[in-house]
Amino acid sequence: MRLAIAGKGGVGKTTLAALLAGVYAAEGKNVIAIDADPDANLASALGIDPEHAGDIVPISNLKDLIEERTGAKPGTVGAFFKLNPRVDDIPDRFSVQTDNVRLMVMGTVKGGGTGCVCPESALLAGLLGHLLLQRSEVVIMDMDAGLEHLGRGTARGVDAFVVVVEPGKRSFQTARAVRSLARDLGITHCYVAGSKTQSDADHRFIVEGLPDFDVLGFIDYSPTIAQADRSGAGVFASAPEAADQARQIKERLEALVGDKQRNKEGRP
Repeated sequence: MRLAIAGKGGVGKTTLAALLAGVYAAEGKNVIAIDADPDANLASALGIDPEHAGDIVPISNLKDLIEERTGAKPGTVGAFFKLNPRVDDIPDRFSVQTDNVRLMVMGTVKGGGTGCVCPESALLAGLLGHLLLQRSEVVIMDMDAGLEHLGRGTARGVDAFVVVVEPGKRSFQTARAVRSLARDLGITHCYVAGSKTQSDADHRFIVEGLPDFDVLGFIDYSPTIAQADRSGAGVFASAPEAADQARQIKERLEALVGDKQRNKEGRP
């Protein structure tokens, strides 16, 4: 399974990404968790020790590596450089592992902006393509709403987009915008997960407010999640009720993706 978790800032997508990583890891699967959000804080949600988290260098900051692999200095625009640099060794070299979860941080391309034609983007695009299309692990990407780093070539390796929303119409607008971007990339499997809900009324508000989406489930507001955030503890181990809800979201997601795949192939 290769999942992209997206949504507007502050809705809880990093929490869901960490919970899903924990669910798959608890099943004995190896997981690559990719922090592709400019406001990178997935390490904390996974419960990675701050000292070890400090060892993670965002890939976009590895200037010497970028120049070595692409043949051009970072920040260069309009120069000749390799569009398909070697990236297969990067996940093992520039990541931190906890239990069955390996975390990588993409970083941002400064100065060029999203989609810039520059060495940094070439390396990040090649790396995502390798992770999504050639690795055997479960891949979970914590992304911003603009889907930075994801192009048409790499998007074909994504099994589903999960847009995290809270009970508010602004996050609904973001969900539709993310779905539109996903469709532009050729991805039709786009679902919604509710976050920070506190009642059945909140659940209904999301379901009724997004009738054109399949709603996978909800991660209800919990003081234990907030406490884990404050203390830097891993949310999967700290909030078992949220972990159970994430497990239900994962099971519904796999069922929906499987049904669509079978329908596409004409299988019963």
